[in-house]
Amino acid sequence: MQAQECIKKRCSSRAFSSKTIAPALIEKLIDCARFAPTARNVQPWEFVAVTERKTLQDLGTLTQDNGRFIGESSCCIAVLCRDTKYYLEDGCAATENILIAAADLGLASCWVAGDKKPYCAKVRELLKVPEGFHLVSLIALGYSESQSAAGPSKRPLKEILHWEKF
Repeated sequence: MQAQECIKKRCSSRAFSSKTIAPALIEKLIDCARFAPTARNVQPWEFVAVTERKTLQDLGTLTQDNGRFIGESSCCIAVLCRDTKYYLEDGCAATENILIAAADLGLASCWVAGDKKPYCAKVRELLKVPEGFHLVSLIALGYSESQSAAGPSKRPLKEILHWEKF
């Protein structure tokens, strides 16, 4: 699939089948994440891939209404960044690379907010993350429960593009 097609095809999915994701596919996602742009090439990220059912359910419980569906996913990738000046931008770029790569590999995904959420400390504790790291995002992954994963409509280009000035 071409990059533009993946970007346009990708949508958030909160319902997953019970099919497991091969570890090789998870490695491909993380490999794509590490090629994200990063300020001054600091590469502050680390990734925790969670596939154990109990831990996935615990993550779903911790994230409450934001990410309860994580408990039903096949994998959740925690995107963590060292406390650097641009950790949030760098971590978000890596997150987006994972989401686009997941669409390319036929996986459903959903970005669950991390940074500044009240559950961050508990998630870091559950995943045994060392001090000095921020939880940027949690990415629920799996195979879509439904065949058609049409996302919400997007605003037309002519409504959002401004040339030269707003």
